[in-house]
Amino acid sequence: MKYEDLSKKIIDGVGGKENVKSVVHCTTRLRFKLKDEGSAKTEQLKTTDGVITVVQSGGQYQVVIGNHVADVYDDLIKVGGFQDGGSVPDDYGERSDMNLLDRFIDLVSGIFTPILGPLCAAGMIKGFTAMFVAFGWITSTSGSYLILHAIGDAFFYFFPVLLGYTSANKFKVDKFVGMAIGAVLCYPDIVAINSSKTVLYTLFKGTFFASDIHTTFFGIPVIMMNYTSSVIPIILAIWFASHIEKWAKKVIPDVVKTFLVPFVTLIITLPVTFIVIGPVATWLSTAVSDVTVAIYNFSPIFAGILMGALWQVFVMFGLHWGFVAVMLTNLASKGYDPIVILSFAASFAQTGVVLAMTLQTKNEKTRSIGIPAVISGIFGVTEPAIYGLSLPRKRPFILSCIAASVGGGLLGFFGTKTYIYGGLGIFAFPSYINTKTGVIDMAFYGSIIAAVVAIILGFILQIFFGKNYVDIEPVAAQTVADAPVESANVENNTEVIFNKETTLASPLTGKLLQLSEIDDKVFASGAMGKGIAIEPTEGVVYAPADGEIILAFPTGHAVGLKTTDGAELLMHIGMDTVNLEGKGFEMLVKQGDQVKLGTPLVRFDIEAIKAAGYSIVTPLVVTNSKNYHEVKVISNKSEVNKNESLLELS
Repeated sequence: MKYEDLSKKIIDGVGGKENVKSVVHCTTRLRFKLKDEGSAKTEQLKTTDGVITVVQSGGQYQVVIGNHVADVYDDLIKVGGFQDGGSVPDDYGERSDMNLLDRFIDLVSGIFTPILGPLCAAGMIKGFTAMFVAFGWITSTSGSYLILHAIGDAFFYFFPVLLGYTSANKFKVDKFVGMAIGAVLCYPDIVAINSSKTVLYTLFKGTFFASDIHTTFFGIPVIMMNYTSSVIPIILAIWFASHIEKWAKKVIPDVVKTFLVPFVTLIITLPVTFIVIGPVATWLSTAVSDVTVAIYNFSPIFAGILMGALWQVFVMFGLHWGFVAVMLTNLASKGYDPIVILSFAASFAQTGVVLAMTLQTKNEKTRSIGIPAVISGIFGVTEPAIYGLSLPRKRPFILSCIAASVGGGLLGFFGTKTYIYGGLGIFAFPSYINTKTGVIDMAFYGSIIAAVVAIILGFILQIFFGKNYVDIEPVAAQTVADAPVESANVENNTEVIFNKETTLASPLTGKLLQLSEIDDKVFASGAMGKGIAIEPTEGVVYAPADGEIILAFPTGHAVGLKTTDGAELLMHIGMDTVNLEGKGFEMLVKQGDQVKLGTPLVRFDIEAIKAAGYSIVTPLVVTNSKNYHEVKVISNKSEVNKNESLLELS
């Protein structure tokens, strides 16, 4: 278990095993759902060797590891005994209580994320094939060209089939029904109708919607569109199919559902798609494409500056998926996209900044993150660079956005366009060759110029304006056991606001123990804060002061209180008692309750807990000990009674 030690530190950092609801991983991050994010030691985790940073977003506690996250995850599952949730997309997030924009982003990312790898690969092959023709290495009539072009182009030609599968997965439709709907849209005889010279009549003549009618369906005119390589029509068709399938499952008897549900879904969905959904979706796609291109044409340079400056921010919040949808729409309707290409220089700008930081730093950890981040940045993957280096230090991230905006402006100036969805970073260059003409023009060379300028400018800006921000590390959360609060203030040059003095009563009746005496490293080390432990002789926990319940575990084994004076307290009944899953415990309060000194909080069965093999020693910990100069035991007895004065916080 290569990452066993790191896994233990991460589990400790997220608040222990009992604080974890679930954990999954994406390309670079461990994504936790915690019971209480306040119990996590975020600053401590950020400075842990092997951890790039911590991001709290969308109801998730995300520990950024880097490209080897899958290996760390495997060991984490073994060490923590967690249920294996597996791998999820990079944009995976909480799905509840999302607004309209979040739902749109979730929809687009859910449909396109599963096919991004082969989509990029096919685009790269198609782009390199066009490059080989442009350089005269092969001819467009050779067998080599035909095979390479087929490998690259087939993915895009049959795009509706692939989107039929991923859309079906997203809308909870039978996946093979989804693929069948996509296949019908690409069926050769259907495609041939669109180019037929036989025109029965023209609908909406003289308007934007004017359409030649080549065929009918039981007398109903079919406005035939070209659905190969299209995006929006198949997604809307599968959405419609999801409602038909759901209805069919309700009304069709179980004994014939296997074949009648797909039959009904296909026989209703496809005619409606050809007659209504397809034409409307195509017109909508064309309108969206025309609007975005019109905005671009108003000022390509300004559009480039704006897109370049904001792209990395869009990516951080997942908003880039909206632009990806627009790009695919433009590619399908116009054969090119001038919008997303404006962000191309951002990865090179970020790489230039991080390269300078790597040369400037005196910190070995920063350098160890910087070198692989530069390499991955060249290939278009900038997450390690952003989250590991530039964003935590702020100034370098801003400098990278400035350099990216200049690169975006150059792309707008040269009129660079993308003709296929290809690779990232240096692998994206072939995507900017017109696959129809095969001509390498100034627009293509402009992409190279923009990338070079962005990486050089990012490097120079960091050298001159970001040097003092390189070795500023996030402040680690120091425990009282490690060092006095006052000395931590001097070393880290941070301000701590101290709470006013207060006294806490004993929450239990029992024998007093020092935290260092208990059999739990987290509590014994003082990592959770200063305090005292009690081995109870009565099975009731009482409120040690007036305050609000801020933590009430359903299992009853732990309760948290914030006093009216600002002290944050954790009372953890026994060690590893979360494993009892509530047996022997009765929680008497709930989160948000206001309580008085001496209010009963939890009732527990001492003998039952002991019989199950668990210790009943209960720590009383001041989790915000850093906000006090001293946490002192004022009882001089070996045993204490409930509600007796016990701790003085000064």
